[in-house]
Amino acid sequence: MVSPAPKIVISGYYGFRNSGDEAVLKSILTALDEAGKQAGITVEPIVLSSDPAWTMNMYGVRAVNRMRLKEVRAAIRESTGVISGGGSLLQDATSPKSIPYYLAILKLAQWAGKPTFVYAQGIGPVQRRWFYPLIKSVFNRCAYISVRDEQSADLLATMGVHRSSVQVVPDPVMGLPLPPHAESGAADMPSAKPPVVGISVRYWDKEKRELGAIADGLRKLSAERTVHLRFLPFHLPDDVEASRYVLEQLGDLSTSGSSRISMAQEITDPQQMLLEVSRCDLMIGMRLHSLIYAASREVPLIGISYDPKINHFLSRIGSTPVGSSDTLSGDKLATEAATLLDNREAWRSSRAAAIQALRQEARLPARQIIEYLSRKG
Repeated sequence: MVSPAPKIVISGYYGFRNSGDEAVLKSILTALDEAGKQAGITVEPIVLSSDPAWTMNMYGVRAVNRMRLKEVRAAIRESTGVISGGGSLLQDATSPKSIPYYLAILKLAQWAGKPTFVYAQGIGPVQRRWFYPLIKSVFNRCAYISVRDEQSADLLATMGVHRSSVQVVPDPVMGLPLPPHAESGAADMPSAKPPVVGISVRYWDKEKRELGAIADGLRKLSAERTVHLRFLPFHLPDDVEASRYVLEQLGDLSTSGSSRISMAQEITDPQQMLLEVSRCDLMIGMRLHSLIYAASREVPLIGISYDPKINHFLSRIGSTPVGSSDTLSGDKLATEAATLLDNREAWRSSRAAAIQALRQEARLPARQIIEYLSRKG
């Protein structure tokens, strides 16, 4: 049997106040705890974080500084195994430093003789092909690999990672529960109040074309009907600034009707953000996890694509993007939003089975990891 309290190091983009990545961490912690209890095991996580004190306070788990090699190596040495994931860790679109960092964590664990696990990652884009053999070398020594879409599995196979050893699972955030004793709002019950349209935007296009188109679409939607536009910044402070840019472009809605605008303030707890999304009647999102939050709570959604990961997720629930960061039309956004607001129940009923399956499958990696540790213990 495995020891009573296996210590599992969890590596990812944690401690940066990014709601999506924090939701990934919370989802992994929750799934490991549930799987451990089912197996009669108490799991002791050790999170590699950019802000260990904040992470410990937020989740009640041990954390060490992800950039202090001595602390990281010590945590790995005392651990039972190391998890890398989830999110888009192995990609070089935002920085060429990400792939070497996350591979190095896994390699340190492998040198220390610890089993390594890749947890529901989205792989790519990997534009620098000289990363391919490095990823292949590390991944082919992992005890378990799961990715969040078929495209990631195919990319790993192109690199030489054994395809048969890669399991395709949903993003772990599909399994994130609401906060204890919380109640969903608009999405679950009829209301006389104006429908709430959640909006998650980010900076991407240098010319801010998509943000201008979003503002145009929201202005036209508000002119046609009374709505409550609720901006939900997922990454602080960048998404707050992007939201304010859209607000500036949107202008004063008071001249065109009784629609209102608000913005959620400084939400860093992923479950609280999930609660915010659950209270929306419609979610318009650029951030991937804004769309995953909405799908998990069966809130109708509109995705705006700036990265293939948006398209990949939407395809899993039978949807397609309304446009991309460089082709979005305000008219099309307004039309799609109005259509979904008028047909919310039809949207939910047509996707309920697929969403329920994704919720259940999202916990598969945790069960596989606990099962592996139980066998090896």
